[in-house]
This record gives sequence, C-alpha cells and structure tokens, in this order.
Amino acid sequence: MSKEPTAVVVGAGIIGAAIALELSRNGYTVTVVDAGPGPGTGSTSASSAIVRYHYANFDEAAIAWESAQRWATWATHLGDRDPAGMAKFHPCGLLLLPGALIDMDGPLVNMKALGIDVIELNADQVRDRFPALDPSRFGPPSRPDDDQFWVDPHGDSTAYWMPQGGYVDDPQLAAHNLAHAATGHGAAFRYRSQVTGVCRDNDHVLGVQLATGEQLDADVVVNAAGPWSAQLNTLAGVLDDFAPSTRPLEQQIVTMPAPDGFTTTSGACVADADLGTYFRPHPGDTLVVGGMEAPCDPLIWLDDPRQARDNIDADTWTTQTLRVARRLPTVGIPGRPTGIVGVYDVSDDWIPIYDRTALDGFYVAIGTSGHGFKSAPVVGELMAALITRCEAGHPHDTDPLLLPAPATGQTVNMGTFSRRRAVHAKAHMS
Repeated sequence: MSKEPTAVVVGAGIIGAAIALELSRNGYTVTVVDAGPGPGTGSTSASSAIVRYHYANFDEAAIAWESAQRWATWATHLGDRDPAGMAKFHPCGLLLLPGALIDMDGPLVNMKALGIDVIELNADQVRDRFPALDPSRFGPPSRPDDDQFWVDPHGDSTAYWMPQGGYVDDPQLAAHNLAHAATGHGAAFRYRSQVTGVCRDNDHVLGVQLATGEQLDADVVVNAAGPWSAQLNTLAGVLDDFAPSTRPLEQQIVTMPAPDGFTTTSGACVADADLGTYFRPHPGDTLVVGGMEAPCDPLIWLDDPRQARDNIDADTWTTQTLRVARRLPTVGIPGRPTGIVGVYDVSDDWIPIYDRTALDGFYVAIGTSGHGFKSAPVVGELMAALITRCEAGHPHDTDPLLLPAPATGQTVNMGTFSRRRAVHAKAHMS
C-alpha cells in the first residue's frame, strides 16, 4: 500500500491557503508554514480585494471569471463554514473610466469571449447611475505639484460598466476561511515558522529547513511566499531558467470617508485610468483607494520586504485623495493620513508565475503583482492539478497543460504562466 504524498506549502496568504485546500482535497498530507501569526496576515491583508475581469491576457481573465463563480458561492466552494466568520463577495459592479493607462481593445475581446457583461455608458448615463461621480476627462494622470493636475476638465468620458464585478469585504478573513477548510481536510498550519533552507537530493526536493533547525520532509514544496518568493527561490537554487524575475514592491492603500451617494449601497468599484487611481466603497461608509502605477507615480521597489514603511506617507495620501476628490467632488479629505501599507510580489511583466521548476518537486505560485487575490480560489485548483500531473510524469515544460475551468466552460493554458515564457511588455496596464 503506497503512502499518501506529502507537501509543504510556504506561505499562508490567500494563494498558499487555497493551494493547501486543493492539495488536501487531492490526497496530499499538507503542512503550511508561514512566518506570520496567522493566515492572510501578510500582503493578503493589504489587498483591495476587487474582483474584476478587464485583462489583456485571456488566461488571466478566464481565471478571474472562473474564480468569481467561487466567490459568489463561497461557503459551497469551501464545503464548510468558518466559526470565525465568512468573507462576503459584494457584487456592486465595476465602472471603468478609460484613459492613457489602459488599452481596452484586448480586454473587451476577452470579456466578450468569456460571456462577461460589458455595457458602454456615455457621460450622462454615468451621471444618472452615479450622481456623486463626475465623468469628466482630467487626464493624463499627473500629480498635485504639476500644473496639469489643476487644469479644467476637457470634455466628458465614456465608461464601461461591468455589473458582475465587485469586491470581497475582508481579504484576511477569506484566507482564514480557506485555511479552516484546508484544516478540515487534514492540512496542518504552522505559524511564526521561518524557512531558512530548501532540502534537496541532487535534482529533487526533499523538504524545507526551519530556523529552529527542524527539517520538514516532503515530496512536494510549493513556493507561495508572496514578496518573499525570490528569497525562497534563491535558497532552492532554481532561478537559472526563469525568464521573468520577481521582486517586492511597496503598495499603499488609502482609506477615507465615502461621500453621500457613493457608499456600499450606492457606489461601485471604479477603475479610473484617466486619473490613475482606483477606489471602491467599503462597509462602514469608507472608500478604499489605490494607484494604477501611472508613469508619474514612483514605484517603491524593495530589496527586502521588511523595508516597507509602517504608515501611509503624506505624498501618496495627498495625491490619491485629491485624485478621488476630482472624481467624487463632494468627498471630504481628513487631515490625517489613514490606510495600510502592503508589499506585493511583482513579476517583470506583472503576470503571475504558476509553474514547476528545474528542481523536481519544487513548484511556484508567485509574482501575482497585486492581481492574485481575486483569482486565488481557482489558482489553488490549477496548481493542485499541475502538481498532480507533473508528479505523475507529465512533461509540462515541453507540453504545457490545458486545464478546465468547469464553472464557465473555459480552458486555461498554463503555459501562459510559465517561468520560461517570453516577458511581455506593459502587461500591468490591463
């Protein structure tokens, strides 16, 4: 009688917890290790948790759309209810205001192919639907210290309305839900546990070593370490054949009071490619605000995730709140910056790497570039299928797996997320 296969998943964020659940469902004995105090306490906790589908990359759009079906039936997907509470998907819709930061041609083709509803609205229709929002054109994106920022609007903008978009109200709780479900299938979670080495025998992984000196033996190790992923890959010695690299990027998520007429009952998720920001309502009459990596906004790359600052800086606070104030003229801006600082794991082309590596048994689900939260439920399924097939001998490097997305009837080409792919240009803008 053969023994049950074993896996160590490094990282208990939304991606790692989803992989743990699906590997457990697939017959693996799973141990999840994370340096944090609990599930989702790292970069997951700083996610804006918006569920959107406007990707220029078809396979990313397909995974996001498939995952939306899981979020809409979250308890059914998990097969259990977490006594700590259940994260909730709010299908408030997403309004995209086009601008210099996004070319909508590709995303529109993909959403049509996927059967996702997209309605083009003129400015008057936007005003009728969202009276608190000004659909004028202000762009291209600039900063408040640039005279361009303060010029009068130049005409009105059309918009794209995606009624099936929305957000998850508690990303950290969502990770906890996945971890709870995985525990129900036998997975063990070890927190405050730092991985200091990857154990190997020539070309096959044997497990990981912890800072305590303990070795966790495993047939499979999965790197889902978020902004720590590059360091873990270095420990494993697997980077020689990676085309895209990954590195940590500081991200600041601003929170501010929502104006009347744009709360959880009257607002929506907004992707504002004209001004360079995005925002959504949040329970408690709050707005969650983030940036779209406009060229005028500096990117704060980190050599080590621990270099991230503890609090929102005044410059980011001023820039993002004033951008929102142009779009929502009645919003009030508090005098004290509020929000959270996170660290994203960003690939060179802002497309994730979901793949095996040259070290047999060592897999990666990394480089999610701030896009990973919405897709995590299905990424867990895809990674479990990839691992199961590769461990059975499938040559994924030369014959990329095509995996089903059963809820939407699509097929995902896992070669899109290969570590050896050609690096795409400007993929982060869509």
